[in-house]
Amino acid sequence: MAEWRKHAIITDDVVYFPGSPESATSDAREVYVWDIDKTYLDTKFETVKGLIRTATEKPAQKKNVPGAAELVRCLNGAWTKRNGSPFFPIYFITASPPQMEKRIRQKLELDGVKPYGIFCKDNLPNLRPRRFWRLNKQVGYKLQSLMQMRFELHKDVRLVMFGDDGEYDAVIYSIFSDICARRLDTSELRQTLNALYVVDAQVDAIFRLQDKVPNQDPVEKIYINLADDTDSDYYLKFGRRTLPISNTFQAALDLFQDDRIGADDVARVAENLINEFDFTVEELDRSLDELVRREKLGEPATLAIVPILKARQLLSPEFDVSVKPRAIAETRGSVVVRLDGNFDPWIPERVDYLHDYR
Repeated sequence: MAEWRKHAIITDDVVYFPGSPESATSDAREVYVWDIDKTYLDTKFETVKGLIRTATEKPAQKKNVPGAAELVRCLNGAWTKRNGSPFFPIYFITASPPQMEKRIRQKLELDGVKPYGIFCKDNLPNLRPRRFWRLNKQVGYKLQSLMQMRFELHKDVRLVMFGDDGEYDAVIYSIFSDICARRLDTSELRQTLNALYVVDAQVDAIFRLQDKVPNQDPVEKIYINLADDTDSDYYLKFGRRTLPISNTFQAALDLFQDDRIGADDVARVAENLINEFDFTVEELDRSLDELVRREKLGEPATLAIVPILKARQLLSPEFDVSVKPRAIAETRGSVVVRLDGNFDPWIPERVDYLHDYR
């Protein structure tokens, strides 16, 4: 038996490696879900060559998406301070094979991150010629992983989810939300999943898991890293809950706005991007201004963070936003769900999953 199988829970091609006490998993009310590939680590497995290279890299050789590790550390610190728990509730999902789990976990430990669990995809069987097409088809695998995770969590859990535009993560996270909230009937959901290359056995597994989870939408926020430079306007169809970002600095600004991290944490992410990934102050200027222009970053957060970043020389001395930031019109708890003058839905009643106009 392969060594990794001794530590894994295997269901079809979903391989789950638990990493926290079961009590901590079931008690957490706020949980972070992070796609590893192109969202946390700069991995490439769309080809056989890329899969082999990714699988053979040593932990220290694996490259982070700029600022991702620092952002997770900031979230970890802020969450631990608020809740007084040593267990930061974060799960990672990767399309990398389970043989890589040990190296991925070692890499996360090098970054100071100890996840609740890691989901891997048993992708090596797909190296056979007739199954090559399944190497980069992740909708069924990720949905089943998310549904298995949801089954283990508290009935009132709120999820903050991070993905990228290379693997249709916005589609996956939104469908997951729809499945949990029962927004789609059985026939419509099956038709949608089949159109997204989810095989029948996996569709059936997803339906079985749906019967076991609460009839409640657990998804509070979705961040999508624009790794493939998709136009941010494409994501308008997913509602305001889904925020496309060009870099982790933009994610940090929005997390600050929602009171999930502090101003010092935003500065730490900015400093990490400049010191470790060769970002310039001018790039940070543009990133912040873009969020204001897109009516994502409101007036209170903008007025609070700009002087702090300027004082630490993380924005240009002459920086000013190009448009007046909007006032906050609606919040849910600490989460800003609408700015003044913006009436797009937070969560649309229906999302067109079958027509991709990117």
